[in-house]
Amino acid sequence: MTESRKPQTLAAQALGWVDEKTKAVVGPIHTSTTYIRDPDNQYRSGRIYARADNPTFDQAEATLAALEGGHAAMVFASGMAAATVAFQALAPGDHVVVPNVMYWSLRNWLTGFARDWGLQVDTVDTSNLDAIVAAMRPNTRLVWIETPANPLWTISDIAGVCAIAHARGAAVAVDSTVATPVLTQPLALGADLVMHSATKYLNGHADVIAGALVTREDTPLWQRIRTLRAQLGSVIGPFEAWLLTRGMRTLFPRVEVACRNAQRIAEHFADHAKVSGVLYPGLPAFPGHAIAKRQMRGGFGGMLSIRVRAGESAAIDTAARVNVWKRATSLGGVESLLEHRASVEGAGTPAPPDLLRLSVGIEDAGDLIGDLEQALR
Repeated sequence: MTESRKPQTLAAQALGWVDEKTKAVVGPIHTSTTYIRDPDNQYRSGRIYARADNPTFDQAEATLAALEGGHAAMVFASGMAAATVAFQALAPGDHVVVPNVMYWSLRNWLTGFARDWGLQVDTVDTSNLDAIVAAMRPNTRLVWIETPANPLWTISDIAGVCAIAHARGAAVAVDSTVATPVLTQPLALGADLVMHSATKYLNGHADVIAGALVTREDTPLWQRIRTLRAQLGSVIGPFEAWLLTRGMRTLFPRVEVACRNAQRIAEHFADHAKVSGVLYPGLPAFPGHAIAKRQMRGGFGGMLSIRVRAGESAAIDTAARVNVWKRATSLGGVESLLEHRASVEGAGTPAPPDLLRLSVGIEDAGDLIGDLEQALR
């Protein structure tokens, strides 16, 4: 029945699930760590121990799988837990291709621990399909892309990357945290896995740390990921899973308002005397605009970056003077956040020193623009 309903309806009603025992329209939180065996010592309920799963996960996972058009989803204790397990499910000696512009913590893990553990890691410009072709090897097992990619909002052609990887026997995973299923469905474009830092837009209220993976099909890779989640204990808590379901119910209106605000802010500052550049896929002059327009629908996301013309110290000073914007790390919440990204990432960052990263929330766009104007002055 749910197949005929629009994604907005599926999200708003969290698939319309009703608690069977109480008929409550909001499901309960299951805190139990263990489950009763049948008299013959079997577990016909499918539940064994909460390190493997919890009934509170079910609605969050089913909702996200439906929104992404996937076979199944898994929730994790954090975005990093979800991302790293996709690589841990590979074997030492396997080769992976990852972006040179991506979530900084994952990039550091890949170029540090993952290499030490035995993965062969190449970082390339994944917005350049020729660069991906050149990076592929006979033992390439996974191509990981992030689009739009933090903090430059680089756009990668998901369908183009999938064609290259699949022709060589490699899987494709897409970090779609910024795009969300509201704007992009990577699985429909050929991707095998989608990752979300669910801390961000999926939850949307800056009060949950969570991650998620969605698969297009039930593959051996997916089964290894499921086994690793249980073995490593990287499951989310039941209360956090419940909050994540709550957050996804307002995903569509939140993302739609954030997109409108971000577009307006980007256009306002595109030719501003105090700004040397605005990085936002919704601007026609942005290098990845044409691809973004093709694979994103209903907007170009709530994330953008501005480069302050007077340089690094002026950018830091601008961040110090905001009042409506909050100086804080993270993104995707209802409140607008701003930070000097190069200071956060440190040595090796692709973020220019004059760049401010903006996570646009759902406040009045005029208030946000006015606050940036006074801060730039």
